[in-house]
Amino acid sequence: MKIRTKLSILFTVLTATILSVFAALVYYSAYQSRENEFFRRLHQETLTKANLFFEAKVDAHTLQTIYKNNRETINEVQVAIYDTSFNLLYHDAAEIDEVKETKQMINRIRTRKYIRFYQDDWQVVGLLFSYEGKNYILTASAYDEYGYNKLRNLSKTIWLVFICSIVLIYAAGRFFSRKALLPVTEIVANVKNITASNLDLRLGHADGKDELAELADTFNQMLDRLENSFDAQKQFVSNISHEVRTPLAVLITELELSTYKERSIAEYQKVINNTLIDAHRLSKLSDSLLDFAKASYDPQEIGFKEVRIDEVLLDARQKVQKENPKYLIDIRYENEFENDDEISVVGNEYLLNVAFSNLLENGGKFSNNPVTTVMINFNLNNIILMFSDNGIGISDEDLKLIFTPFFRGNNKKFAQGNGVGLSLTQKIISLHKGTISVASKIGEGTIFTVVLPHL
Repeated sequence: MKIRTKLSILFTVLTATILSVFAALVYYSAYQSRENEFFRRLHQETLTKANLFFEAKVDAHTLQTIYKNNRETINEVQVAIYDTSFNLLYHDAAEIDEVKETKQMINRIRTRKYIRFYQDDWQVVGLLFSYEGKNYILTASAYDEYGYNKLRNLSKTIWLVFICSIVLIYAAGRFFSRKALLPVTEIVANVKNITASNLDLRLGHADGKDELAELADTFNQMLDRLENSFDAQKQFVSNISHEVRTPLAVLITELELSTYKERSIAEYQKVINNTLIDAHRLSKLSDSLLDFAKASYDPQEIGFKEVRIDEVLLDARQKVQKENPKYLIDIRYENEFENDDEISVVGNEYLLNVAFSNLLENGGKFSNNPVTTVMINFNLNNIILMFSDNGIGISDEDLKLIFTPFFRGNNKKFAQGNGVGLSLTQKIISLHKGTISVASKIGEGTIFTVVLPHL
């Protein structure tokens, strides 16, 4: 069921409920008003006839004749008069007595002085009447045909208005819901036109102030992120192709040249060594890309736990020095810690190891004197790590692009690499809600500062 239909039905049901309650209250009020009004009329008619019988001394035959004549045209009130001993003194039409008075009824009227009740659809009143020091019991009954007709007409009118109102309200609900949801229909139509090949399209209605404008604006922001992600992915794939193609081309060339003619053992060993170097480059690039992919996962899919930063640094140092025994790495504490929490963060130990290894390896790779110093500092909220070296430094132009994937600056002539390490490191630090910054001077060295929150 579409939202437009749901809104129309809900709106109609709500309005129908309100109208039903209102109609019920109107009908009940009219019913009570008719009942009370007719009981008052019975009471007055009874007193009038009693005064005619007792004070005006109108004989019973005359009163009965008047009753019979009136009864042919209107619902005349039927009155009976008893004494307290249940002796009938007067009755308008005893042969068609509607009340069927009993001695118990007479005693109840004498005790309570006034009662009223229904005899089928007839309304009945009974009251105690005093005349010249004596008490008499009066009863009166009548059928309010006029009042009941008015109630029936009122009921018909209420039902007719109710049904017409429901139809009108449902139609109005359909019209206004369609008009209110028209921007949604347009948004759906626009979304259907957006594909991977035209992610530059954007939704309209994003410049308003209502919820639909907010939805369109949010969707446009999502499209911005998707477009950026697709562009980054295309660039990433292009860079990977370039980086992989070069060592593969060199490796193939070396192997092809070695097959053209017979060569000495030394020459074959040289070819093998060259191909091994290219194979290592491919292996390292593959590992870097795998780590880059892991660091791009949703944080909820990565296991986080409390880890000590100094222990991760020691593992990273051991890993780097195992591959490069000439690299010297010095880890120092700027202040002493009293408990593990002060030098611990909630993070992924493997990814942090990769990030620190990249920084330590860069410190040795771009230095004639491969010495890297790591200073560990901490405060109440963060751990601050400073990776400093005495290398060749980075130019101001290269610093602006230092964390761009596959970017290699002027220092690429000094040492081989694939341009993934620093971008991977930044992504890992961001994944841990931290920051990384760099300061460098040509010929003096480089300092990378990493700030990681404890939690």
